Amino acid sequence: MFRDITKEEINKVMESAWSAFHVYRKRSLRERADFMRAIATEIEALGDELIAVAGKETNLPEARLKGERARTIFQLNSYATACEKGEWLEARIDTAVPDKNPPKPDIRKMLVPLGPVVVFGASNFPFAYSTAGGDTATAFAAGCPVIVKAHPAHAETSELVAKAITRAVEKAGWPAGIFTHVHGTGFEVGQALIEHPYTKAVGFTGSFSGGKQLFDWANARREPIPVFAEMSSINPVFLLPEKLKIAASEIAKQYAGSVTLGVGQFCTNPGLLIGVEGEELSQFTATLAAEIETIAPATMLHDGISKNYSQKREQALAQTGVDTISISKVKAAENQGSPTIASVSAETFISNPVLHQEVFGPYSLIIRCKDLQQMLEVARHIEGQLTATLMATEADIINNAELVDAVQNLCGRFILNGVPTGVEVCLSMQHGGPFPATTDSRFSSVGADGIKRFARPVAFQNWVNELLPDELKNENPLGIWRTVNDELIKEPIH
Repeated sequence: MFRDITKEEINKVMESAWSAFHVYRKRSLRERADFMRAIATEIEALGDELIAVAGKETNLPEARLKGERARTIFQLNSYATACEKGEWLEARIDTAVPDKNPPKPDIRKMLVPLGPVVVFGASNFPFAYSTAGGDTATAFAAGCPVIVKAHPAHAETSELVAKAITRAVEKAGWPAGIFTHVHGTGFEVGQALIEHPYTKAVGFTGSFSGGKQLFDWANARREPIPVFAEMSSINPVFLLPEKLKIAASEIAKQYAGSVTLGVGQFCTNPGLLIGVEGEELSQFTATLAAEIETIAPATMLHDGISKNYSQKREQALAQTGVDTISISKVKAAENQGSPTIASVSAETFISNPVLHQEVFGPYSLIIRCKDLQQMLEVARHIEGQLTATLMATEADIINNAELVDAVQNLCGRFILNGVPTGVEVCLSMQHGGPFPATTDSRFSSVGADGIKRFARPVAFQNWVNELLPDELKNENPLGIWRTVNDELIKEPIH
């Protein structure tokens, strides 16, 4: 239905975005915030049509889509508020000390926008991580034009949302290049967008192979650019002995729901469950197996994800030493994901890299450890993750400090006695983690701190007050929080 953009057209799009950048970057924080709120209003105005189209393209239920649309609107509004407050600018002011030897100059620093940002829509979140999702919203907040490449799995949904954003741009009377929406099913489009000299940053949510390829293209440029890619995570859960002893069945039921939530199509799906062999782990395994057997398969987002799940699951189950513990008793229909639990010894897991790979769907692997020392060894062999979870009592934590440190070291979000599925949109959220979970663990793709990904610091030295940006002027006309001579204040500088 939608034609792939050509390289010649990409060049025109990027030239338009670069031109628009020099206009948009000068818009005030309030103007940017109002623009983002206008986008939220336009998306809400799409009404039932948007939900119907997205449901047809993604197989997601109406309730999930309405919830995700609400989250997307909330992101736009909350990031708009954060944009306007200006705390993300990290304004720093050190006033001059002329009588110091040598004299100390007046130095003022803040974050400024990078330039045009290319955003790749995610397959599993047609709203919240796609066309008007978190990457787009935070880039707009930072003062950057956005070029979105629609995900082919929900191209029509993406097109509807793109038109809503375009209407907001037109109503603001701003240059069209502030937002552009393109289509492309082949890698050539993505490569051309990444390699264009006017592209200054990239946002991506998807597979490891896709994100790593974008990262490699970006770093092979004459001018390397940052790629903020969320790629692969199996979100290990460590079942500590005392906690398992008092709540094995309850935890198993809790995790049966988490593993199969949304047919397992979340980047925070718990793909590893790690415990010490014994009666408690056996009880946990038996309860989890019984729960999984009763959960019916459900249709996955599209046939590509369904085929990938089947292939990855079969590959994992075929590995030497892997035992299939439980599969849903309800036969899966075409494009449905069948809930599955497998089990393996810690030694086999550590030595087999195939078992460290993400199986994107309702699948989880129980790792059986001989003792807590071996659990520590497993933790040290797990690659970087978005999340890691401890199911533990206070005594478990106090008595296993080395394990706790090892688990914290491998993740971006460290959870105690909960499930990793569900990502709250708030300032304190960290949705990112060490490689290969993301390409830069210093940043979050959820929460207003994500704005900082698309900005860079600039220090202004010895500038007269009248010529400084409003954010750094003595009188603080924007009324934002600033660190002045090492003190966080809103008051003007006299």
